[in-house]
Amino acid sequence: MADDLSDFLSTCGPTPDRPLLGLTVLAVEDSRFACEAMRLLCLRSGARIRRADCLRSARRHLMSYRPTVVIVDLGLPDGSGLDLIAEIAAGRPRVPALLATSGDEGAAEAALAAGADAFLPKPVESLSAFQRSVLGALPAAPRPAAPAPVPSLPVPSRLLAPGAAPPAAQAEDDRVHPDPLALRDDLAHVADLLGDDPQGIALDYLAQFLSGIALSAHDAPLRAAAEALALDRRDGRGHGPDMRRISGLVRDRLAAGSPI
Repeated sequence: MADDLSDFLSTCGPTPDRPLLGLTVLAVEDSRFACEAMRLLCLRSGARIRRADCLRSARRHLMSYRPTVVIVDLGLPDGSGLDLIAEIAAGRPRVPALLATSGDEGAAEAALAAGADAFLPKPVESLSAFQRSVLGALPAAPRPAAPAPVPSLPVPSRLLAPGAAPPAAQAEDDRVHPDPLALRDDLAHVADLLGDDPQGIALDYLAQFLSGIALSAHDAPLRAAAEALALDRRDGRGHGPDMRRISGLVRDRLAAGSPI
């Protein structure tokens, strides 16, 4: 079941253009849009990728094979990714590289305390940042070749969601652009959750999930609505207006066909 990392890297021959060649990444991520970005990053880096969309699925995967890299989203539908990180970190033999990811950068300290080697703030869309994070989390020996640098260019405005501020200039061809259909699937999932009249923990998960996909899509209005819901939940206020606002925003984006 276990992969020998030394043999893996020596036979696959990673290069600066594909520095993760020969590695297998398990992405534990409930958002299809975020996972599609991860798939593109792995593809362009030379790594294979498998996906688990919840804790249960991830544990089932890890019983069958041992990936080289595990990337765990902290907010999952059936519990906290921190619990899975702690389990993996305590396992023997240990997974060579264990990373956490979240739209809440304040969660980095808890992730590292649970046993993560590194923290990836969302949105995870920069090829060079992704490669550096994974390479930095791998054992010092053996470690694949460093990624090749590329020049910087601004992100085209046509790729930004309505109302989104343009991010800082990124390297040419450095930012991946996930299929908008994956984002539509995530929004349809939100619509289904809204239709179930979520309460309690289900409502907290809805706010967290929506905030994450809005962040990945650079959709500022949707993210603000999700964060307002989370804040009202935390402070014990009524959430009726938040739900109506979110429902309207999600409905508008689904009706438009493509939010990006």
